[in-house]
Amino acid sequence: MDIIVCIKQVPDTTDVRIDPETNTLVREGVSCIINPFDMYAIEEGIRLKERFGGKVIVITMGPPQAEDALREAISLGADDGILITDRLFAGSDTWATSYTLAGAIRKIQRYDLIICGKQAIDGDTAQVGPGISAHLDIPQITYVKKIEEIKPSDNGSGFIRAERMTEEGYEIIESPLPCLITVVKEINEPRLPSLKGKMRAKKIEITKWAASDLDLDQNLLGLKGSPTKVVKIFTPAPRKKGQILEGDPKEVVEKLLALLKNDII
Repeated sequence: MDIIVCIKQVPDTTDVRIDPETNTLVREGVSCIINPFDMYAIEEGIRLKERFGGKVIVITMGPPQAEDALREAISLGADDGILITDRLFAGSDTWATSYTLAGAIRKIQRYDLIICGKQAIDGDTAQVGPGISAHLDIPQITYVKKIEEIKPSDNGSGFIRAERMTEEGYEIIESPLPCLITVVKEINEPRLPSLKGKMRAKKIEITKWAASDLDLDQNLLGLKGSPTKVVKIFTPAPRKKGQILEGDPKEVVEKLLALLKNDII
């Protein structure tokens, strides 16, 4: 079973910086970690490989330092890592990011399942996974909390049945393979890297692809190709100090209504 896991390196919450010219996150030279939700995607991919055999390829798009995230994924049990890096990708919104990642997956060609974390903690949009499936024209199941059954097949009859978490409970959805799923933290408990895994990750050669290595329209990449733009980032003005109304409940209600009518609050 061939599995692709898409991960993202995100700034540590204690070291978030914004480029004042582009209004985008500064990623180079900033302390970063693997997006926490992607750790569950990595773990699920490895568990499926251990169950069915095959290969887990982890891919990420980012600056050169994102190679560290791929090596960490390999130390956990992934087989290979691919870094998609180019100045042309800088400033990509979720549409441009999913378009670029889909282009890289097309180049990989062989896959049964694509796994993503449900969302990245720096953007919180949950759009990249579904965007990849749309660009590849394959089915998707989002917010997967459990894979009930999966049957890989070389003749096109493979399928996946999964529990999809909702606000009210969960749905059971079945889809043919290949398919893309996004996973939530309820799906598993990520493992720690082994010493053997760390040694392998340190030595392995990471594949690197630039924009010129992918069959992509360069007008649709990066900040230039992003339909959404961050026009301005600012800290909201502090709220006015509130009032505490005391006394008999009836009197408090009358005071509150008077304040509201006078538009003081």
